Amino acid sequence: MDIDMSRQFMTAATIDILHQTGSNVFIKMLAIIILTPLIEIFVLIKAGQTIGVFPTVALVLATGVAGAYLTRTQGFEILRRIQQDLAQGRLPADTLLDGALVLAGSIFLLTPGFCTDLLGFCLLLPAPRQFVKGFIRPRLQAMIDEGRFTIRRF
Repeated sequence: MDIDMSRQFMTAATIDILHQTGSNVFIKMLAIIILTPLIEIFVLIKAGQTIGVFPTVALVLATGVAGAYLTRTQGFEILRRIQQDLAQGRLPADTLLDGALVLAGSIFLLTPGFCTDLLGFCLLLPAPRQFVKGFIRPRLQAMIDEGRFTIRRF
């Protein structure tokens, strides 16, 4: 009976925490999930009307192939840099952030459409990725300093 009560308490506490902190995030994520496909469909239709159906499909496929190539080359480069940092006794924090951004860029490239492909390429190419890192790094540091970012080990 005690286990059931503790589960109910933990569930209620989790729901309460999510309600207090996550409702705004949930609304933003829901908007992104709904709006992204709508925008992509609109852009694909306009591109199809402007340049034709087959060139549009070919362009989507070409961005997929280019994205896969960039993901592979950037992924191996980041892995090499992580190994180099660890071999020299340095913590590869900056390189791990690069890796997370490359992973996010790869996920964006998996989504068919030109808008997400553009965002994916921005996260895969080193120069635009540095700009994004400059935007993200201070926010991550602030979250860590305020205790809003925790790392859990299992």
